[in-house]
Amino acid sequence: SPPRLELWFTERLEPAFSKVQVFDRNGKQVDKGDAEVDRAEAKLLRVSLPTLAPGTYRVRWRVLSVDTHVSKGDFTFNVVAP
Repeated sequence: SPPRLELWFTERLEPAFSKVQVFDRNGKQVDKGDAEVDRAEAKLLRVSLPTLAPGTYRVRWRVLSVDTHVSKGDFTFNVVAP
């Protein structure tokens, strides 16, 4: 499984108002709770992940860009057994 999840945006993000979370199929948050906007690249939002078991995971994100636009969304990804 990936060690972290990274999301790239077209505008710089406001760190205090931007977040991303990863949930398992039961709705339990499984990321390490350290979501952050990269200090050197303000268009990059990331969160660390533990080793994930095979299955489907849902990502939910909400960001505020420096031009005051709020965006949010979600998507799923799968981890498969090696």
